[in-house]
Amino acid sequence: MPGAIYAEGLVKTFGDVRALDGVDLDVPEGTVLGLLGPNGAGKTTAVRVLTTLLQPDSGKAVVAGIDVLKNPNEVRRSIGLSGQFAAVDEYLTGRENLRMVGQLYQMSSRAAKARADELLERFNLAEAADRTAKTYSGGMRRRLDLAAALVVSPPVMFMDEPTTGLDPRNRQQLWGIIQELVAGGTTLLLTTQYLEEADHLAHDICVVDHGRVIARGTADELKARTGGERVEVVVHEHDRIDTARTVLAALGKGGEATVTVDEHTRKLTVPVTGGAKLLAEVIRELDTRGVEIDDIGLRRPTLDDVFISLTGHAAESEDAAKLAGNTAKNTKEAGK
Repeated sequence: MPGAIYAEGLVKTFGDVRALDGVDLDVPEGTVLGLLGPNGAGKTTAVRVLTTLLQPDSGKAVVAGIDVLKNPNEVRRSIGLSGQFAAVDEYLTGRENLRMVGQLYQMSSRAAKARADELLERFNLAEAADRTAKTYSGGMRRRLDLAAALVVSPPVMFMDEPTTGLDPRNRQQLWGIIQELVAGGTTLLLTTQYLEEADHLAHDICVVDHGRVIARGTADELKARTGGERVEVVVHEHDRIDTARTVLAALGKGGEATVTVDEHTRKLTVPVTGGAKLLAEVIRELDTRGVEIDDIGLRRPTLDDVFISLTGHAAESEDAAKLAGNTAKNTKEAGK
């Protein structure tokens, strides 16, 4: 039985750019799917198709049990969407923005007012509720935008790079809100360029590149495909490299790990499991062996690591700017 969000063979082209090239997705109810990829990979196009903002050239999509192509109006009543940029009216107050959304969904004036007050409290915006949105910080606007997407308590949410441009504190706050939503039964499709974000929030991840899903799995499974965690050590003296190599090989992944050595920089690298606890053990053992170090660190895979491992290139798409321009143009025309 298909999940709360289901797509099969989605294709969408803009001129000579194939934004979606046969994308398949299946998100079980009450879970989070992280759609991970660089700019231009097709993430936003997929969201726009699934939220009825774009018509695919071919393929099938079902959201909340409703066929996206056959019943787009029903789909819109069953979803919430928070895009890359906060879609709030700068000249209305936070309270007025939320009431307006409620009334657009044909809520009574009293119900819209009560829901707006509830969401302002939930998103820590009550004190700024009667200020115009143009006076809000970036983080406050993102929270207001997310609150607006939740006015009607949709069973399915789409968030397109919701934390891009936010500082660490505001990003953590939004993560907490997202986790609360999912704990309450909401199904979420989240697009992001940040492996850390997908790792923190998503039950499963689809990696997309040039309009195709090139890998699926949990964050741990994807990390394993790029070599997982690594300890990097820079020894102080060149003649202590062999001793350090012995220590790292014994403590590395599997107990007989292969240690990579850069003789020029005196840097040794070994794949590990165990995170910070293992790092502390490495430091203790090196100290016991009398190996002085200049630097040591635990390195986790980055988005570029994942993409280089999977595709052979870094997480930048040569078609990104072209695709973004064509997508914006087509979305605008679709809304006329």
